Amino acid sequence: MLPAGFWAAIALLLGGALWAKSRLRDGTGLPILAVLGTVAAWYVGDAFYNNYANNHAKLFEADILASAWWQVVWFLAVFLVTTPYLHRWLNRRHLRLTSGVLGLIRHGTDQRAFQAQLDRAFWGCGMVWAILAIIAIILLKGDAIYFFFPFLGVKASPWTHGRIGAGFDALSVIAIYMQLLVAGIFGVVVALSTNRRVRSLAVLCCVLCWPYFIFDRTRNTMLAVVIPAVLGWVFLRLRGSILKKVIALAGCFILVNGWMAFVIANRTTSTIVGALREEGFSLRSTEKVHHEGLNMYEELCWINTFIEQGVYRPNWGSRYWAELVNPIPRGLWPGKPMIGIDYAIIRGQGGGDQSGAGVYATISTGLIGQGIVNFGRIFGPAFSALLMSLWVVWLARLDLRIQELGRLPLYGLGLILTFNLGRDITLITLYPFVFGGLAVWWLDRRPPASEYGSAAIGGSRTSLLALAATRSNRSRLRRVPATPSARRIRKPLRRFGLKVRRGLRRPGGRISGTVFVPSGILD
Repeated sequence: MLPAGFWAAIALLLGGALWAKSRLRDGTGLPILAVLGTVAAWYVGDAFYNNYANNHAKLFEADILASAWWQVVWFLAVFLVTTPYLHRWLNRRHLRLTSGVLGLIRHGTDQRAFQAQLDRAFWGCGMVWAILAIIAIILLKGDAIYFFFPFLGVKASPWTHGRIGAGFDALSVIAIYMQLLVAGIFGVVVALSTNRRVRSLAVLCCVLCWPYFIFDRTRNTMLAVVIPAVLGWVFLRLRGSILKKVIALAGCFILVNGWMAFVIANRTTSTIVGALREEGFSLRSTEKVHHEGLNMYEELCWINTFIEQGVYRPNWGSRYWAELVNPIPRGLWPGKPMIGIDYAIIRGQGGGDQSGAGVYATISTGLIGQGIVNFGRIFGPAFSALLMSLWVVWLARLDLRIQELGRLPLYGLGLILTFNLGRDITLITLYPFVFGGLAVWWLDRRPPASEYGSAAIGGSRTSLLALAATRSNRSRLRRVPATPSARRIRKPLRRFGLKVRRGLRRPGGRISGTVFVPSGILD
C-alpha cells in the first residue's frame, strides 16, 4: 500500500501543473511544468515503472519509504513557493514583457527580426563547428571519416579523457560540449528557418555532426541534440490542429524511445554500429527492453537508509562545491575535489583502479537525494528546490527575451536538460547550456556593425535586433530626442532604403542614439 506521502506528492504535482498553466504568460509556466514533469518521471515514475510492491517495498522498511515520499513533498512545496518570489526579484526589469514562446506559437516564426537572429546563430555555430571539424581531422588523420560518419565503421573521437582528468583534459571536455551545443542549434535552425539557403546548410551540418551523438552510448546527449529540434518543429513551425501535433509527437517519441532501447540493449556487449550491422534495428525487438537508471526514488531510499544507519553523513555542501569547481582543469589544480566518490563507495562501487578514482562507477543520487547528501534530510530537499527555482528563473528570462540573439535555441536546450537534471544537478549536464549562455552574453556586448544596420553615435552603440522585438513589446518603446549629428545624416541615408529611427526608451533603462533600420523591419 502506498503511504500518504505519495498521494501528497501526487496532489502537489497536479496542483502545481494547474497553477503553472496560469503562469505561462510571465515566462515561468513552461519551465515549472518541465521541473514538475522531471520530478514525476524520476520519482513517481520509478514507483510504477520498477514495480513498487515487488521492489521498493521489499528492499526498504516502511518508515524509509514514507520519509522519502515526504522529502519529495517538501521539495515540491519549497519549489512552488519560492519560484514566483525569485522571478519577481531577479527578473524585475523584464516583468512587463510577456512570454515570447507563446507569441511564436500564436503568430509563427516568420517574423523578419526573429529569422535574422536564427541566421546569425547559424553562422556563428557554423564557424565553431568548422574549427572543431578541422581540429578533429588533424588529430584523427585517416580515421577522420568515422568522426563524421561512424556508421561506416567504428566511432572515432578526438575528444578523449579519463574519469579523472589529467593535465588539460578540460579542453577536450569543452570541445565535446561545444560540439553538442552547435549540433542542437543546427537542428533548431532546420526546424524553424525560412531561409532556404541557411536551412539547407543547416541540414548538411546536421548530417555531419549528429551521427557522432546518435551512434553513441549516452542517452542524455541524444536527447539534447534531437529533442529541441523536434519540439521546435512541432510547436512553432507545424501548422494544424492539436491532434496533428500530438500525432507528430507520438511518432517522434516512438522512434526516439525505440532507438534508446536499442542502445541500452547493446551498449554493454557491443558497439552501437556493430550491433546495428549484426542485428539491425526494429521497433519490435526493443519492446521488452527495460530502461535502466529511472530509479531516483529508490536511490533516495538508499540515501535515507545509509544516513539512518550511520554509515553515511551529509558532507555539508562539499559535493556541490566539487560540482561548482569542476570546470577548473586539474592541471591548474591537481587537488581539485572529485564528485560523488564517497557515495559510490558506500553503494558498493569501490575497488576500482586509481585511474577511475578507486571506483568502478559513480552513482547518481537524483536531484533531491543530491541535496540530502549535501545538507541533510531537512535542509537538503529545500536547497535542491531553491536551485531548481533559480533554474526556472533563468529560463523565464530567456523566454521573455526570446526574440534576441540565441535565446530560443538556448531556451529549448534548457527545457530538455531540465529532465537530465533529475539525475543530478551538475555542470557536467549543463555545460552546453553554460557555454551557449556565455556566447550570448559576449555577443550582447558586441552587436554587429551591419546586420540590418546599427550605429554608434555619441559613444552609444545599439543593436537593431535587440530592439526589433515582438509587436506587443514594441508598443512599450517610446521615442527620445535624436542627436544633432543624426539629424544631419538622415536624408542621405534614405537614398539607400534606410529609415532612421530616433533613440528609444524602454522599461528598465534608456537606449540613446539613433538606429538605422531597413525599410519595413519595424513597420
